[in-house]
Amino acid sequence: MVKSFFKGITLSIFLLVCAGCANNSTAIKEIKVGLHNNNELKIQIDVLTASPVDAYAEYWVDKGSDSTKQVSPISKNTERHKLVLCNIAPKTNYAYHIVTVVNGVKTISKTYTFSSHELPLFLQEQFTAKSASENHIPAEFKDGLMLINKRYAPGVAYMVDYKGQIKWYHMIDNLGFKVIHFTKDHTLLSILGRNDEPTSYGSEILEVNLEGDTLLHLKKGQGDFKQTIHHEILKNTSNQIVTLFVDQKIMDLSTVGGGKKDTVNGDGIIVMDKTGKQLWKWSVFDVMDPFKDPKLLKTKKDWMHANSLNYDKDGNYLISFYNNGQIWKVDAHTGKVIWKFGKGGNITMPAECNFTQAHAAHINMEGNLMFFDNGVEKHQSGVFAMKLDQQQKTSTIDLHIQLPKEVFNGRMGSAYMINDTSVLCCCSKRHIVVLSDRKGVLLWTMETAVPTYRAIFVKSSELSPYLKP
Repeated sequence: MVKSFFKGITLSIFLLVCAGCANNSTAIKEIKVGLHNNNELKIQIDVLTASPVDAYAEYWVDKGSDSTKQVSPISKNTERHKLVLCNIAPKTNYAYHIVTVVNGVKTISKTYTFSSHELPLFLQEQFTAKSASENHIPAEFKDGLMLINKRYAPGVAYMVDYKGQIKWYHMIDNLGFKVIHFTKDHTLLSILGRNDEPTSYGSEILEVNLEGDTLLHLKKGQGDFKQTIHHEILKNTSNQIVTLFVDQKIMDLSTVGGGKKDTVNGDGIIVMDKTGKQLWKWSVFDVMDPFKDPKLLKTKKDWMHANSLNYDKDGNYLISFYNNGQIWKVDAHTGKVIWKFGKGGNITMPAECNFTQAHAAHINMEGNLMFFDNGVEKHQSGVFAMKLDQQQKTSTIDLHIQLPKEVFNGRMGSAYMINDTSVLCCCSKRHIVVLSDRKGVLLWTMETAVPTYRAIFVKSSELSPYLKP
């Protein structure tokens, strides 16, 4: 459904196209142009053809040449075509034509034009990017976009280029995008939550495609989805939903000064299908005794604080905890803890690996365990990438970046490799995203108006054909 039409476009195109179509059974009968889902950076062209055909739009910035034209996804074997054009720049004049295909034969319509609108005020001046020299910015970084989320209502998911320009956005009115993930299916999977829910905690799951259409929307209470979820939302190889949840356990804490029916909030992993049916569940209570924590009365409201979940190369889980400063590997079938990395863990660490709290633990492009070091004790954040010998339970440092103390980030944050020489770091509490070389020299910075949880880099190849950096 076209939400909003550009004035004067629909009628004029209808008359021009239909004038010559009376005797052509595959001709275009009608074209309507408007906004898709009321989004200023997505244009919807509705095309009516005389019979079922394949159709797509080719469009370009209207400068008298279509040498740099972009192509919409193809609408196949129908009379009514909804063509969504992404990668639209604000306040820009575009030209386009419609291509119809029958039995492999292409027919190109006349060329028409439209003008995009200015971004709404609430989306303007959200990101300010700076670099000492553009020559220092890696080509790989320019050839991709950053996925950034606004956590409070109205929630916004942004795709931003290295110049700080918003290339794509999706907005929801009454909830925030608490956490967001770009999936292997080139969709955006997120946890939604109210403003009164904690920072990275929510009660709804939303998946949208790059056209901005909803593919999945689950709410707490549907099926087996009964728990508050938080900090991570993923898919597994079976296209099922994997997330962290708050596992509440009623316990008798009277022996340590608590109540006989006290509540300890732990964490767990839950796997669900798209109806909310639980397929697998694991809890820290399965593998750890809360009474072994001498600070349990202080930590019971958020005992472990799991803050990231990902996969090791063999498909088992990597889960990081803020409160005990450890990263665990958990068997994705049995729930057994395979190893613990960090202070008090069972993998030997070099003395120089003195991280305090970690976020966004994952296996990087070089096959090493990588994470953002909040650096709470030394008041300096950074990045570690560790080579693990999982058989011998030993580790060595492959990469250690100490970020400038001016961007110290004691909570939240992320770090992901762009190439073998640069790392994109999100310093959430400082409202800044930085690109660092392996020595900690900042090559580029971007100040953000929103305190994003992470900055996830998405390559151009994963965005095609919808977006081009």
